[in-house]
Amino acid sequence: MLTHTTGLPNWADNPLEPAWATSPLSFRFAPDSCWNYSGEGFVWLQHTLEQLTGESVETLAQREAFGPLKMERSSFQWQPRFAGNVAWGHDDAGRPTQVRHFAQPYAAYSLLTTAADYNRFLQALSNGRGLKKSTARLLTTAASEANRCGRAATPTDPFVAWALGVGLASTSAGPALWHWGDNGDFRGFFLALPARRESLLFFTNSAHGHELTDDLLHLFLGPGNYRATQWLAEE
Repeated sequence: MLTHTTGLPNWADNPLEPAWATSPLSFRFAPDSCWNYSGEGFVWLQHTLEQLTGESVETLAQREAFGPLKMERSSFQWQPRFAGNVAWGHDDAGRPTQVRHFAQPYAAYSLLTTAADYNRFLQALSNGRGLKKSTARLLTTAASEANRCGRAATPTDPFVAWALGVGLASTSAGPALWHWGDNGDFRGFFLALPARRESLLFFTNSAHGHELTDDLLHLFLGPGNYRATQWLAEE
């Protein structure tokens, strides 16, 4: 799941009602054959962890990440204390969207957080804080190529690969970790350069948020080719 090669679809039907809740889930591609991001897969991974530990993903996240990293404004479930500074999303036409109060945690899409909180997570991710060295290496070691499912005629991108849960990019500024977020009306992105101890993280409450990516990378990290943006533009 963490290398995005399960062969499962992103969403089988309604992204706010995963397939496991309503119908059987089928493979769309042969497992391990190609790259295809799957929200359904992350929900199944969540249930696997919950089954193995007997605890909810929210409890696990609070104990293993949010608590140790002092991410006090982060949760996979809606908290009434968030109401004071919750952001409204905006669709493609610029219309504000409904604030969703998730009563149940969904690992694929229900995380509520702030830029300051998530930056604490990003810095820990970049330097392996709180992890065994062997585990930290898994975050910087390519586990799969980024050849997308259904695009057999498209050559594999030699500059982008995937470690466990995070993208890897060979940029003009050095090796980078990166990922993006997309809930439709909210979009975000991060790129970290561990060797330079620099990173860029931004959240937007707009369906057009990713249009800022190149400009922000060049503004804050300098001129160059960051690779991930071209790859993401094809997604």
